Amino acid sequence: MYHPKETPPRHLALNPCDGTLYPDPNAVSHMTPQAPPTPPPPPRIAAIDAFRGFVMFLMLAEVLHLAAVSKAIPATDPTKAVWDFLARHQTHVEWAGCTLHDLIQPSFSFLVGVALPFSLASRASRGQKFVWSAFHALWRATLLVLLGVFLRSVGQPQTNWTFTDTLSQIGLGYFFLFLLGHAEERWQWLAFFAIVIGYWAVFATYQPDADLGIEQTGVKADWNHHPKGFAAHWDKNTNPAAAFDRWFLNQLPQAKPFAYNSGGYATLNFIPTLATMILGLIAGGRLRYPDGLKAKFWNLLGTGLCLVAMGIVLEAAGVCPIVKRIWTPTWVLFSGGWCYLILCAFYAVTDWSEWAAWTFPLKVIGANSILAYCLAHLIEPFVIGSYRTHLGQNVFQKFGTAYEPFVAGVAVLSTFWLILLWLYRKRIFIRI
Repeated sequence: MYHPKETPPRHLALNPCDGTLYPDPNAVSHMTPQAPPTPPPPPRIAAIDAFRGFVMFLMLAEVLHLAAVSKAIPATDPTKAVWDFLARHQTHVEWAGCTLHDLIQPSFSFLVGVALPFSLASRASRGQKFVWSAFHALWRATLLVLLGVFLRSVGQPQTNWTFTDTLSQIGLGYFFLFLLGHAEERWQWLAFFAIVIGYWAVFATYQPDADLGIEQTGVKADWNHHPKGFAAHWDKNTNPAAAFDRWFLNQLPQAKPFAYNSGGYATLNFIPTLATMILGLIAGGRLRYPDGLKAKFWNLLGTGLCLVAMGIVLEAAGVCPIVKRIWTPTWVLFSGGWCYLILCAFYAVTDWSEWAAWTFPLKVIGANSILAYCLAHLIEPFVIGSYRTHLGQNVFQKFGTAYEPFVAGVAVLSTFWLILLWLYRKRIFIRI
């Protein structure tokens, strides 16, 4: 019971009948306002970790040198067809078309977009302001570009100012992706189609440099992959992106004047690569929807099938060829659709079916994807040399000369994974 000579607290009132206190409804407005609750960090999607690890495994698996094994095995070998199949899907197509190896870079870019909504939500849960998130995004974009330049400069006489590396391509478009991450999905789709259609229009209206010789294009006149008719607007090194590089890259210090990229890749690829990342941004946003697991699965599946079909139909209609090396708009649709389908498959197995334990080897790789990328580009010769130094120069020839590159690759790949496993168990993750 409350003592009648005392003054009741401001937010309580005295009941004159029994002398007890109760909340005063007229005093609620005088109470100290409560800060809105901080949103919880977003739940982790196992499919994203598994997909990222799968992509990085495919990239690391380049050390297996399956094409070299396929070439060395005689045609009479009963396993020749298997090695040929594996080699084909560990090699980029010459120009138009697609193999599994061609899907590595778009998958890496796509997953950057998928992860962004979760990253933004995580930063919001920690109370980080937009200006600091924007600064971090700009800083991350810059580091990705410079890291790509650094990796392409290893073993070169001077800095190799080129921006076709996967990391550089992502970095050039990342800040724009960050800004779109704060927009509604309809605006993200609008940006996507504006990029795809606008980039197509630039190539379609550009007059190909048909008079350029092999010294300026690196392509012979009798090359079997020259596109015909309207598709010639997307020919190798005679397109507007190649013309831009012949101007832009020569504004930077070069060991020798830049004339062409031997693979046909171009700096301006970052623009349609941004469209691929936007597709991932949309997918990541949908995975954060409160919809059920089944609804998310059908959403991913339907979007993936539609994108793949659109890419194939537009190529068949002669609108634009599917070419990864210059990231044509049809490639954005086709490869983006496959990224949706692969993510959908992982989502069905890991999150919907709750069978994710088998993805642990992939999670180990994906958890340190930037480091894995650097390992693949920097220390393969060192690892192979160390095995030969300590175990003998012929250690990899015990299974036959033809299989030597594959056996050496297994040793290198195992070493990479063990390094990443140690870091994973120590909870050491290299991030930008």
